Amino acid sequence: MKWEVRCRETWLHETNPSLKLIVLVVLFFAVLFIHNPNVLINVSLALFVLFCFGTGYPANVLFWLFLPFFLVFVSTASSMMMFGEGTTTWVRWGLIHVTAESFWRGVHIGFRALALGLLGLIFSLTTRPVPLFYSLMQQLRLKPKYAYSFLAAVRLLPIMLEEFQTIRYALTVRGVPNKGGLSKVKRYAIPLLSQSIRRAQRIAVAMEAKQFSGSGGRTFYYEIGFGKYDIWLVALFAALMFAAYYVGVHYPYISISDVR
Repeated sequence: MKWEVRCRETWLHETNPSLKLIVLVVLFFAVLFIHNPNVLINVSLALFVLFCFGTGYPANVLFWLFLPFFLVFVSTASSMMMFGEGTTTWVRWGLIHVTAESFWRGVHIGFRALALGLLGLIFSLTTRPVPLFYSLMQQLRLKPKYAYSFLAAVRLLPIMLEEFQTIRYALTVRGVPNKGGLSKVKRYAIPLLSQSIRRAQRIAVAMEAKQFSGSGGRTFYYEIGFGKYDIWLVALFAALMFAAYYVGVHYPYISISDVR
């Protein structure tokens, strides 16, 4: 089975994975401490534009990837709006109580969830696992035994998907009905689990034989360094946050500047 989706390489793919991880983690915590909904709306819009035009994936793929996070935005915002607290009542109907304070808190929480989701999507769509772990070993001094263990685990995921499809085809050929609750789970879970245990044991023995558990120095086939795109990355996100803050403070969409 082919699970790979074609994409166009952009400059974000060429940035150093460790630096990109650090920058996005800093932005992650910065978003958590933004209490001005105007600023948070600007940050979310800027990240959405970068997600659409900077990741290099087709529009239909981006739509399906973004849809779950949009649903999280809607559900999170609506829950806070309808069941929050406040003094200025807009709508009251049974358990539903929409106030001005709860409405803007809902908008704020929804855009915060959306911004955090977009940060994760941008990182995952523009970062390959192999360069990421090589960069973690070279720049952040992650021990090779942990890095290669994670790489082996990532490699097992598509193999398990292929095995699941193979088991499904085999059961269909043999005329096994595709129904049943616990029995259906057992038909798929037992062979998948047994094969995964065998494969994990073989990988562990191979890594032990190749001295991945040792503490000595190692050489790397891929040398991950820094380049001009890393400067662009830092400059872009610094300008993004500054512009979002400046526009949100001096040209606000709403009069509320703090929803705490």
